Amino acid sequence: MNSTRTLLETRCRQAIAAAYDLNDMDPLLIPASSPQFGDYQFNVPLHLARTLKATPRAIAERIVAHLDLADLCDPPTIGGPGFINVTLKRDYVASLLNAVYADPRLGLKRVETPGRVVIDFSSPNIAKEMHVGHLRSTILGDCIARILDFLGHDVLRLNHVGDWGTQFGMLIAFLREEAPEMLTGAETVDMEDLVWLYRRSKQRFDEDEAFKERARREVVRLQAGAEDSLQAWRLLCEQSRHAFQQIYDLLEVPLVERGESFYNPLLPDVVTSLEARGLLQESAGSQCVFVEGFTSKTGDALPLIIRKRDGGYNYATTDLAALRYRVEQDRADWLIYVTDLGQADHFTQIFAVARLAGWLSPGISVVHMPFGLVLGEDGKRLRTRSGDTVRLMDLLEEAVLRAREALETRLAADGREETEAFKAQVARTVGIAAVKYADLSQHRLSNYIFRFDQMLALQGNTAPYMLYAYARIQGIYRKGSAQAKAGLPVSVGISLRHDAETVLAKHLLHLDTTLQDVLAEYLPHRLCQYLFELSQKFNQFYEQCPVLVAEPELRGSRLALCDLTARTIRLGLSLLGIHVLDRL
Repeated sequence: MNSTRTLLETRCRQAIAAAYDLNDMDPLLIPASSPQFGDYQFNVPLHLARTLKATPRAIAERIVAHLDLADLCDPPTIGGPGFINVTLKRDYVASLLNAVYADPRLGLKRVETPGRVVIDFSSPNIAKEMHVGHLRSTILGDCIARILDFLGHDVLRLNHVGDWGTQFGMLIAFLREEAPEMLTGAETVDMEDLVWLYRRSKQRFDEDEAFKERARREVVRLQAGAEDSLQAWRLLCEQSRHAFQQIYDLLEVPLVERGESFYNPLLPDVVTSLEARGLLQESAGSQCVFVEGFTSKTGDALPLIIRKRDGGYNYATTDLAALRYRVEQDRADWLIYVTDLGQADHFTQIFAVARLAGWLSPGISVVHMPFGLVLGEDGKRLRTRSGDTVRLMDLLEEAVLRAREALETRLAADGREETEAFKAQVARTVGIAAVKYADLSQHRLSNYIFRFDQMLALQGNTAPYMLYAYARIQGIYRKGSAQAKAGLPVSVGISLRHDAETVLAKHLLHLDTTLQDVLAEYLPHRLCQYLFELSQKFNQFYEQCPVLVAEPELRGSRLALCDLTARTIRLGLSLLGIHVLDRL
């Protein structure tokens, strides 16, 4: 509907110029507040009232007298104090819909000027299992990356893995003492072993000063490139990487790994560059940058530590090196960081320092995309009964298991027999979709309670509801057209004769503006809400407009509406990272 909005705005500008000799005046066009007022309203009469010293209604009447919309809309009406309300003609809506129907991309054009986007998301830590806290970053980032890629942007999906630092000194020092064979690869270390070893080494590090010193020396050896330390580090990273990939494969989230270690050689130059700019100040022995507006609870200036008193680097140093590399080497003009809300201040400081250092020109967009927490039934962070953080793989496998149980129950009730392959595919698709959709359908900044029963429900704004809606439409289409397998020919046009058809048609035409709304504030839940409302409007259409028993010409038009609705749901769900099923 973007082209329609542009056309309406152009016509209204012309009318304003003709009525009042005011050129290029913004018509202040917005969607109508309610369907009873039409599709759009121009609010410019209220804006001009003071300037023109006339009532908004009088101004609206004069503009309407010059407003030529006969080919697009029914005659405009004036509502309230002076809103100009317009309703699109059914024939015009049908012409737009037929163009969308004939387009494999459903009318969604690629951007004219693609951006080079680097989106940083997921970012687990080596030697630690991915947990439920990584869920939101992974699927939120994947969704935004999918939309940007579909619209034609050049997207680099980066996984900024925590693969460097003190934890490796702890692990290597601990393994040298307790299990040296693991450092050479002579004994395989699985992820469960690695997590146990990490906990043991962390406990030693916190309690044993002598061990802490040995761990620090191991970090120095690793940073200096000692081959035995590097070999141990590679083995530890590889095992974690394998475990992470199992989750990414299950979620079908592609990522390019570029861990903290990648930027390690670049850290000294970050310090040198900041020093050359006169940005570094010493504070308690550390080299810091002070960003205006950041203070502690006591009111003191809050430093961003760049180099610690012992000469080591901080997370901020690595993040600055990563940002600089992405701009200078990856040639990014759009940077997106998907992390939890707790890191908002950190990234605000990082972006501010990068601007002071001259690494972010005015033409580069940099965005922190924070998100809320996943909570348990008690309203606290989701944890196991023993108090541990929930492993992400456990959560995903449980979702698939529950989807399988629900499917088995339904098949038994219907007396249906299905193959094992069918049941496995449906369970995996529905289970993973349920977890993704439950997260993506929430406002990104909100916390939400993780409830399997709710996310797997067949009613409400859930993935199973959307998947069943799609499968139902596909079933109608199969029954209603002998040509269904080959696809209904484009020559079968869509005509709109009933109000429910028109309501559905107009909603179908808003997919482009919905994606714009999603990207405007990085809010995927707007796409979920659009798809849910689409399925509801389709149900109303199907209840009020016979499809399978309609006369041939009308039947073809309504089948085309069914087909376009299904294609729109399929595309929308694919942008959420969700597969559809033709039958369930």
